Amino acid sequence: MTALGIHGRDIGELLAPQGERRQALPGFDSDYVDIVDYIIRCTHRIWEQKDVGLIATHYAADIVIHTMAGPITGVAGVIANTARTLAAFPDRTLIGEAVIWSNEGRSAGGNAYYSSHRITSRATNTGPSEFGPATGRSTVFTTIADCVCRANLIVEEWLVRDNSALVRDLGFDPVTVACVSVASEPAAWRMAAMAAISDLSPTPFPNGALPPAHEAEAFAAAVLDRIIGHRRFGTVRAVYSSAAQWAGPGARRLFGWGEITGWYVALIATFGHLTLRIDHVAAIDDEIAVRWSATGAHDGCALYGAPTHRPVYLLGVTHWRIAAGVIVEEHVVFDEIALLRQIAGGQ
Repeated sequence: MTALGIHGRDIGELLAPQGERRQALPGFDSDYVDIVDYIIRCTHRIWEQKDVGLIATHYAADIVIHTMAGPITGVAGVIANTARTLAAFPDRTLIGEAVIWSNEGRSAGGNAYYSSHRITSRATNTGPSEFGPATGRSTVFTTIADCVCRANLIVEEWLVRDNSALVRDLGFDPVTVACVSVASEPAAWRMAAMAAISDLSPTPFPNGALPPAHEAEAFAAAVLDRIIGHRRFGTVRAVYSSAAQWAGPGARRLFGWGEITGWYVALIATFGHLTLRIDHVAAIDDEIAVRWSATGAHDGCALYGAPTHRPVYLLGVTHWRIAAGVIVEEHVVFDEIALLRQIAGGQ
């Protein structure tokens, strides 16, 4: 047997005892039956049951969590950050919307699973947060956590959260929040990440038929290379349903070919030399998860104000749902607060 998905399943069903193990999970606790169960159940225990100490048995001691604001290293930092978030949002409820996984875990050696977990969180801000004093306001925001999991431990994670939607819900201005901390030069880790992307060789101009969506890696590479890499925005009509629904940073919601095409055009109009690299693809049934990184310079005014010409680095995750061979639903998450901070000259 293989892991069950979560689409259409009630949270009560997901958290109920799951019976016999459905996947080989060497080294995992016996009450986890597959990788989806592991992700959903341990997330619920840590956040909603507030068993924060469980992180010590579910994260590697030398864990690195990659974010657009900078890396978080070591399990103690994960525990501390979780406690700070719960102090600011003690009633946070996490609704798992997708766990898209693969069993190749290429960055962690053998016997590993890779999961891309999309979460919608509802919370009330009753304590001070990284963004400012307590506001008493409620918020709804999306997070995606991409994790490499081995022997009951998350050994590496890439975390993206819609912080601009969260900040607006709290009543703060995203640009003001982003400008709290500024510096004259990008951090060293970010400069290295941008250089690695900039050094990529350009791909040939794409012609011919696109790979079918069930060939997930080839499909993702071709779609993003044509639209982002070669600015062939008309590709949207070939790969998206005419009634596709799109959710993106800042709680943006778009519908159909015209609006989705407009997003891609605005992104390139803002970062005219944007270069994107696909870092990981996972696919299960009709869902595809693409983790990507990108770099460019803020040389246009379409999305984020007057050009500053500063270099930027983006870390994002895109989730696609496929029906009849085309994208019918897309979720794109990256941290616009971290992006605005770079545009303003911050770390």
